[in-house]
Amino acid sequence: MATLGDIAVSAGINLFTAFIFLLAFAILRLQPFNDRVYFSKWYLRDLRSSPRHAGAYMRKFVNLDFRSYFRFLNWIPEALRMPELELIDHAGLDSVVYLRIYLLGLKIFVPITFLAWSILVPVNFTNSLLEDNVKLSNVTASDIDKLSVSNVPLGSERFWTHVILAYAFTFWTCYVLLKEYEKVASMRLQFIASENRRPDQFTVLVSNVPPDQDESVSESVEHFFLVNHPDHYLTHQVVHNANKLAKLVKKKKNMQNWLDYYQLKYSRNSSKRPMVKTGFLGCCGEKVDAIDHYTSEIEKLCEEIDEERARAQKDPKSIMPAAFVSFKTRWGAAVCAQTQQSRNPTLWLTEWAPEPRDVYWENLAIPYVQISIRRLIMGVAFFFLTFFFMIPITLVQSLATIDGIENAAPFLKPVIEKSFIRSLIQGFLPGIVLKLFLIFLPTILMIMSKFEGFNSISSLERRAATRYYLFNLVNVFLGSVIVGSALDQLKTFIKQSPNDYPKTIGVAILMRATFFITYIMVDGWAGIAGEVLRLKPLIIYHLKNFFLVKTDKDREEAMDPGSIGFNSGEPRIQLYFLLGLVYAAVTPLLLPFIIVFFGFAYIVFRHQIINVYNQEYESAAAFWPDVHGRVITGLVISQICLMGLLATKEAAQSTPFLIALPVLTICFHRFCKGRYEPAFVKYPLEEAMKKDTLERAREPNLNLKGYLQNAYIHPIFKAAEDTEDAEFINRLENETELVPTKRQSRRNTPAASKISTGSPESLPEAVQEHLEP
Repeated sequence: MATLGDIAVSAGINLFTAFIFLLAFAILRLQPFNDRVYFSKWYLRDLRSSPRHAGAYMRKFVNLDFRSYFRFLNWIPEALRMPELELIDHAGLDSVVYLRIYLLGLKIFVPITFLAWSILVPVNFTNSLLEDNVKLSNVTASDIDKLSVSNVPLGSERFWTHVILAYAFTFWTCYVLLKEYEKVASMRLQFIASENRRPDQFTVLVSNVPPDQDESVSESVEHFFLVNHPDHYLTHQVVHNANKLAKLVKKKKNMQNWLDYYQLKYSRNSSKRPMVKTGFLGCCGEKVDAIDHYTSEIEKLCEEIDEERARAQKDPKSIMPAAFVSFKTRWGAAVCAQTQQSRNPTLWLTEWAPEPRDVYWENLAIPYVQISIRRLIMGVAFFFLTFFFMIPITLVQSLATIDGIENAAPFLKPVIEKSFIRSLIQGFLPGIVLKLFLIFLPTILMIMSKFEGFNSISSLERRAATRYYLFNLVNVFLGSVIVGSALDQLKTFIKQSPNDYPKTIGVAILMRATFFITYIMVDGWAGIAGEVLRLKPLIIYHLKNFFLVKTDKDREEAMDPGSIGFNSGEPRIQLYFLLGLVYAAVTPLLLPFIIVFFGFAYIVFRHQIINVYNQEYESAAAFWPDVHGRVITGLVISQICLMGLLATKEAAQSTPFLIALPVLTICFHRFCKGRYEPAFVKYPLEEAMKKDTLERAREPNLNLKGYLQNAYIHPIFKAAEDTEDAEFINRLENETELVPTKRQSRRNTPAASKISTGSPESLPEAVQEHLEP
């Protein structure tokens, strides 16, 4: 059981680690040769030039301005200086709203912490229950638990204080959530109304197009929308299965990197040709000339790529029963995306198309009938992953204790019994062990989400985030509390009557607060400081820069700016919300550590979003309903835990008054869901019409068809424009030309000229061929 001394040692270690990371970052970011790592976003936007292009030779690598080293903390006020509106223009609404999650944490927990420390801590501390229990029944306890509700005697009138403050914490949290939901919803609608034209504003993704023996998928799509949306349909692009082609292109790029490496190596030492083994991983097989080998391999791959691209052009099996359908107006797209298209609700399914850079093209090739099966399989797999993962976590955490290490390695007992080593193990080791166990989890969950068939990167990340949150709830929170507490109290359980178990567990659950404090310091203090250091991207950039980079384009590709990583970052934040809400009324000591996390993380991620991260997509804060729902979930869990705890404390008079809290919280959530969530899942027709009207007034001669025609072509096919194989692209661009139908029932289809010429009454003649979004 960790003591205040153990917590102090852990705090010292983590603060020192964070300081070292920040000091290293402050020095490394000033060096010219690291400029592209710590200011990647400005380079990608062509708003920053390399300091290595001018000056003396030494200054191209090392910053010799010693005065700049005394201002090493200047990045903090610089990160806070940019106004929110300017930050939205610079980084997008997703990034700004993501930062508001940290501000939400500060708004909720700063007043709660003040109340808890002003009222609850004195109420809890001025009791002697734990001291008496330790003397009488040998229950494990520490000085930290004296600040918690564990120290309040059974049936005490003081529990009314916890009940009243539980109501206060709930009402304050709900009030802040309501205001934040209202603010974010307003920001979303304003952002959508003011943002520049984008292809996804006019486009709907249609899936499960029914097969037709008389017509191709392209013809079926065109005729269906010409008949059912005659005044608004503009053009479409069918979805091609280019997964094999994409793998070949990726393989060619990998080969090209090796060729560049060996050519660069040879240019630096032309006296000896580089050699390579052709066997497994280059460890065995015949030794050949590396440059000649990779050159010939690339030539073979180019032939395979040309053949595969030709197959995708000619083979009808490569065309999937799905298409991106574009409309003349946003209003027409909104109506189509938000209505049922067919009598059969499983056919002609429509949804808003992701923006082109958000599309996860690989999953578009998955047949619709497979998606439900895939999701069922991944649901079962996630269930087993979650519950079986608890076994190694519990085992390792049990070993990462004084008793666990002494039992596993008795010869270490003399070392462990030393005061500093004991404090290090109890205050630092359990948190770092759990952190290490969770390193690969986001990657595993992202792979599972991809297998499920989601068609956009944003939806992939939201699904992975949901599962990461559930995993944290079951394994990190419930697993650590229940299993860890049981292990701590095992000896007591054996010696006492089963009738006393609930009381012991009620006290023991609170004792896990010390474990979560150590975890917050490891993950939320040192871990956040490591995020700003970007050690891994720094090393990878310099390795690529030394071995692969030949041109400025290569150097740009070597940069890895990354993104906010919603799939892993948001669930981590939600764990802190959960811990803060659960322990606010029972162990307030944990709250200051959470406040430090929210404040420090806000500064770090604001800096990263301004200078480093390059967001892969823009969903206009579509993730906020998930954030709101998870905070509500944490609030309800905290109320249920408090009821269970007070029940074990025999607070029969005060505990029933807590029953209303979960009911009120759920009603509040339902209100917010009905009032604000539609702004995140639907596009108001009023807003769509308003934006269309303004656009027609400002740009009466816009060629919208030219703007949309190539927006949703697979990136692999777009890359073909830089090669000799442009014929396939031309066919894709022209495939929406109306082909006469063979079916009598389709002969009433409107004339093709009104569509193909792009000049209906609502769309004047084009004077502008292409317009950048």
